[in-house]
Amino acid sequence: RSSAGETMAWSESVDTLLANKDGLAAFRTFLKSEFSEENVEFWLACEDFKKTKSSTKITSKAQRIYSDFIQADAPKEINIDFHTKTHISQNISEPTLSCFDDAQRLIYSLMAKDSFPRFLRSEAYKELVKKQENRNQKRWLPFL
Repeated sequence: RSSAGETMAWSESVDTLLANKDGLAAFRTFLKSEFSEENVEFWLACEDFKKTKSSTKITSKAQRIYSDFIQADAPKEINIDFHTKTHISQNISEPTLSCFDDAQRLIYSLMAKDSFPRFLRSEAYKELVKKQENRNQKRWLPFL
């Protein structure tokens, strides 16, 4: 359970939101309702990918990210420009830990400038904040 302070803190930045387990879950649910959860899923896959140590795993994880999010008609295809997509396609046969960085930056920017402000204005977020505030009042006013 997040405290009201934490829930409010999510509004500070996308980074704060994505770094908090409950914030991430709430944001994912919101993106699902907007049919754009592939953005946060891609971002998370890239974060996981960059921590990969084994060279065989780098190749298999890169292929999975490519087939899930990048290639034409991918099941969770993200919306990135032709140039970025082409660059990844040309380099996917010999992937590096930074091969998705440009695409990840684009998706992060899209979430930060577009999805995140809508999330903060959403009824879902307002409800979470209200619930946390009510919970805190009850804690401090046990006689109510």
